Amino acid sequence: MEIIKIIGVGLIGLILVIVLKQYKPEFTIYISLLVGAIILIMVIDKLAGIIDILANLSAKANMNSEFLGILIKITGIAFLTEFAVSICKDSGETAIASKIDLGGKIMIVAISVPILSALLELVVKILP
Repeated sequence: MEIIKIIGVGLIGLILVIVLKQYKPEFTIYISLLVGAIILIMVIDKLAGIIDILANLSAKANMNSEFLGILIKITGIAFLTEFAVSICKDSGETAIASKIDLGGKIMIVAISVPILSALLELVVKILP
């Protein structure tokens, strides 16, 4: 199972951070970034498969492909924002983490405007 590999990489990274923190605490952020990148590389194939499945379902349902692209972008922004926020919090920079979090939320709202406008147009058509 791949989840065991992911957990293993995470736990090895955690042990390295705990040991390294005693001798060179300034290097712990690099270990965190490296572990995060390794885990991202491990799951990238799964993400590609999920995107393919969603694209096929979208085509079968005659859904606007623009909306699927927007949803994938929103999901990507959420994942990347959470990753960056976690790294900042691990480094003790909660103020920067909260700003990144706010920026991610604003970007998600900005990107979702076409979906919201299409939904409002549909509501206007339904109402007399």
